[in-house]
Amino acid sequence: MKKIAMLGSGFIGRFYADSLQGYRSRDKIISIYSRREESARKFAEDYQCEHWTTNMEESIAHPDIDVVCISLPNNLHEAAVMLCCKHKKAVITTKPLGRNAEEAKRMLLAVEEAGIFNGYLEDLVYTPKFIKAMESVKNGALGRILWAKSRETHPGPHSEWFWDIEQAGGGCILDLGCHCVEITRSYIGKDIKPVEVMCWADTQVKPIDAEDHAIGLVKYENGAIGQFEVSWTFRGGLDLRDEVMGSEGTIWINSFLRTGFDMFTTGKGADYVAEKAESNTGWLFPVGDELNELGYNHMFMDMFNAMEKGIDPKETFYDGYVVNAILDAAYKSAKTKQWEPVKLDIWRGQTGLSKESHLISYDADYYLIKEEMTHFGTKKLILKHKQTGKISEQIID
Repeated sequence: MKKIAMLGSGFIGRFYADSLQGYRSRDKIISIYSRREESARKFAEDYQCEHWTTNMEESIAHPDIDVVCISLPNNLHEAAVMLCCKHKKAVITTKPLGRNAEEAKRMLLAVEEAGIFNGYLEDLVYTPKFIKAMESVKNGALGRILWAKSRETHPGPHSEWFWDIEQAGGGCILDLGCHCVEITRSYIGKDIKPVEVMCWADTQVKPIDAEDHAIGLVKYENGAIGQFEVSWTFRGGLDLRDEVMGSEGTIWINSFLRTGFDMFTTGKGADYVAEKAESNTGWLFPVGDELNELGYNHMFMDMFNAMEKGIDPKETFYDGYVVNAILDAAYKSAKTKQWEPVKLDIWRGQTGLSKESHLISYDADYYLIKEEMTHFGTKKLILKHKQTGKISEQIID
């Protein structure tokens, strides 16, 4: 059993609490910290926490606490992590790790120097569909990964601090792009170095200083491309989609908006439908098990099992730092309108890679461009001569 201090009593803190105390059934939140006394009291009552406080350090330093779970606004992550280091408490934190790579780097170095367990709570790389897709990618079903795309769009976040650029550190790029970047770099290979980013961003709808819509490309050292599409302006709910293209296959995933569960209601009896659903009338798309479909259950299982085994979880502060570095380049590119390099002071993956050869030999004289079966029952080959470069076709009866 792990005894947990939850820092933050809002939307994500409650999602985490539902999963933490529901899936493994042996872990318990015993302390809740909130900036508002009424919120702390209500959370403690709802989740039967024996201790509540409006003093962050008091919750972290509680003598019974094994693990600190940070579900606070972005600008408070670093202070919370440093207190965890001071009191030698294992720490797991919501995404993004920092408001920028410098903050993330300080947190990464601090937890490693303190020698404490650290986990990065990137739930969308723990969804059942992602886990299944990654298994296929790792087994080579798609061949060499060429392009990975992830989209997260919705009408905007729930709490006021997200809309304040100083507290949040950015807009939808930081809030949603952190998910998409980690998803795509996982498919491409987390040991493959991201080298540069091209990004468009704008504030199209919301009366805020940060961006509410962005599209970006991340180029990797092996020639693969990651793509993210993020928006706080999308109408219709929470849209989570991934596409992965390899030399031998393709995967399409629709994780949330169209779940295979369609319902119509006049709204007389409907209440909560799904995260960021915009209506409770008409045709709706509920989610059968929201905690599971969003990856929370598998994420916390990985975190706590890794903690008990004394090993790193799948997602650590290092991953959060790499994501922040990529997003820093995206923000710079959105301003300069140019490809911008990813600045990684700490890189622990492969180096010196080049684009893999795309040449497939058909025989001693030709490269194979394409092979297909025609509608009239014969096989057609498109070939390129190795010496002359001439492209020709052959029909094989």
